[in-house]
Amino acid sequence: MKVFRSLINFYINSSIHVALAGVAFTMLTLYQFKFLISINTLAFVFFGIITSYNFVKYAEFAGLHHRRLASSLKAIQLFSVACFLLLIYFTSKQSFETLAVTGFFGIFTVLYAVPFLSKKNLRTFSSIKIFVVAFVWAGITVLVPVISNQIEVELDIWLLFVQRFLIVVVLMFPFDIRDLKYDEENLKTLPQILGIRNCKILGTLLLLIVVILQYIISFRNLSLDFSLCMFCIMVAILLWGSNKKNGNYYASFWVEAAAIIWIFLYYIIEFIIKSEVSFY
Repeated sequence: MKVFRSLINFYINSSIHVALAGVAFTMLTLYQFKFLISINTLAFVFFGIITSYNFVKYAEFAGLHHRRLASSLKAIQLFSVACFLLLIYFTSKQSFETLAVTGFFGIFTVLYAVPFLSKKNLRTFSSIKIFVVAFVWAGITVLVPVISNQIEVELDIWLLFVQRFLIVVVLMFPFDIRDLKYDEENLKTLPQILGIRNCKILGTLLLLIVVILQYIISFRNLSLDFSLCMFCIMVAILLWGSNKKNGNYYASFWVEAAAIIWIFLYYIIEFIIKSEVSFY
């Protein structure tokens, strides 16, 4: 049991879990517009998320402020270096346009960890932090796969960008609710400003907008439509179940697993629909 818990902790703390969520979101974008699935693009997103997340989480320990990494995190440091090397390889497989878009959103990742304004970084501005994270995630999981497929960015793609932005905002709410017991009052996170209940109501309304946007997008995908509705119900349940007493795994594992579960729901519904068509 101890070994299993250690593996789970490494899986979460090394950002593999969140990177798989990013890959799931990217694949859902590709399925939405019936784009080709490129292993190079998915690997680029996967190793990019691990590298950037671990940089943000462990930069201070890894030497940004000339400190040694804690012994318990050395495995994550070595893993991160390996992922960075793989990222370099898959970066060489991307077009200039894809790298330009990624670089734009990468700037926000760097500013999220590195002080740039009165010795503050974007992470210290809690009132906007959630929107910066959602903006970057929407860019990486929507615009990057679109650009990599050399598709012109039109209205439907911008609608999906907004939809993905709102989804990530809602997924961040359980983390902010969990952290209320640690956050100082002057941080002004949304749960602090609105209160927990109002924050949950806002999240539910945003999920309704997410569903509406799905039916405004002209590219129809029945499997994605159904799976999105199920996904939003699942996220709403997770949101309303979140509180200051949630354990570490509630947000870090189950909430972050939502996108991974979504794509499995998509596969199941797609299989059922195709089986029905074949039957008739």
